[in-house]
Amino acid sequence: MAADGPCVLTAARRLGAAGLRATLVWQIARAVFRLGFVAALGLFAGRMIADGAFAGGALAGALAALALSGIAGVLADCRVADAEGAVAEGLRATAGRRLVALPARAIGNRPAGALLAGLQRHPDAVAALVVGHAAARAMLAAGPLLAAAAVSAVSWEAAATLLLCLPVMIVFFVLVGGLVRGRAEAQETAFGHLAAQFADRVRALPTVLASHGLATERVKIERRMGAYGAGTMNVLRVAFLNAGIVDFFSALSIAVLAIFLGLGHLGLVQVPGFYGLQLWQSLFILVAAADFFTPFRRYAEQYHAKAEGEAAATALDRLLAEEAGADPDEARRRDLAAALGVVGQALAAEGRQAGLVVISGPSGAGKSTLLRMLAGVEATDRGAPALPQADAAGCDWIATDLYVPAGTLAEAIASPRGPVDRAALARAAAQVGLLDGHLLPGGLDAPVAEGGANLSGGQRLRIGIARALLSDRVILADEPTAKLDPATAEAVRAVLLAQARRRLVVVATHDPALIRAADRHVALPAPPLVERAAA
Repeated sequence: MAADGPCVLTAARRLGAAGLRATLVWQIARAVFRLGFVAALGLFAGRMIADGAFAGGALAGALAALALSGIAGVLADCRVADAEGAVAEGLRATAGRRLVALPARAIGNRPAGALLAGLQRHPDAVAALVVGHAAARAMLAAGPLLAAAAVSAVSWEAAATLLLCLPVMIVFFVLVGGLVRGRAEAQETAFGHLAAQFADRVRALPTVLASHGLATERVKIERRMGAYGAGTMNVLRVAFLNAGIVDFFSALSIAVLAIFLGLGHLGLVQVPGFYGLQLWQSLFILVAAADFFTPFRRYAEQYHAKAEGEAAATALDRLLAEEAGADPDEARRRDLAAALGVVGQALAAEGRQAGLVVISGPSGAGKSTLLRMLAGVEATDRGAPALPQADAAGCDWIATDLYVPAGTLAEAIASPRGPVDRAALARAAAQVGLLDGHLLPGGLDAPVAEGGANLSGGQRLRIGIARALLSDRVILADEPTAKLDPATAEAVRAVLLAQARRRLVVVATHDPALIRAADRHVALPAPPLVERAAA
């Protein structure tokens, strides 16, 4: 998959093309057999009521058509399930190959919870869009035309009456589409945030329990769950409204037909096409009219799948993009370039060697991307880092995705610097609260798993800060107080402010206290998707 264009949808449509064709064949067959059943049943009932005759042939034909319609329906549903499963598995396999081909840094920059949950959830939503929804959309054209053609064989005026409903239904679906799409995007955004936060809290559960922070974390997760639940209910409300209005139009149209046909049989009104018909013909028109609206009802049931599938495809494209956090929106790229110039060129022009520079903005605005550009580990339009003294080997990087080798806490802090005086290690660890035996028993000799698997995000941040205290290099910190309790966060702020008096400290943060203390503040605007989700 490429990083540009609707590549997930393109791949999904290719994977589901054969299954979609087979599904449509069986769905059209079901519609044809259903109309045959309606005609035979109308003939049988009409003869029975009008003449008192038992039309055995018509009854046998009705039962045979009903059986064939049921078989075709089961086969159509089986094809939908098989095709959607094949598309979802194909997308997961393609996504797996794509992720394997990405650089390790790009994988590390993605929220683990959002990535795993997205790969589990998004392919199914996309598969429902390109198979189930696509089949419903195709039958929305074929089904009503088949029913209208069958009715026109009895009364073209009745068929024309049914066809007059089509423009109204189309306008209605267009209006509902925009409403559902925006709510589905907000739902997917809330789901991604919930998955990322849940994965991080599960990893740090021992630390949360040890610090008696379970109640606080439960409130945070409940807030995320509430946002996701509200997004889901917003989508379902529109889906229910959609189905209700379709039922209203279908009931109203059938009622109008029933009135004209009834008045015609009573001889009270002689409306062309509704007068002089046999009873079985009138019964056939009424039942076939219900079949005329069946595709609209099925499409309404699938309509939310369109919005959810498109939002899932967009989210999956972002997860599998070449660079995590990359946004194809040109305006956002210009914002990042402008911010890069403010932080880099202005500081270079002033010759500043110290100070606190704060980059703020909503989630997804590109704060982390800008920090990587400053560090020289992510390409810029100029092909060089904004701060020459802060290249990948010449700065201290502080973030929750900080690499931590297996060993002891002392070795984690000293890495990758090599042997460091133990007293200096102890002073640095104590300044950021890493020697609290209640949270990390063992002091400097506390065991640390590969990648910091037994550490919380906040502990990995503090290891990065402790490393920075052992050097005089530029500090680049990504949300250094976001995962800390209030007391520890205040201690970390004090450390960063103290360091900013003797060297350059660049921080990406939402922390109001750090923003107020900044010598220079760069505010990034929200990307379009975040703005729509928050609306």
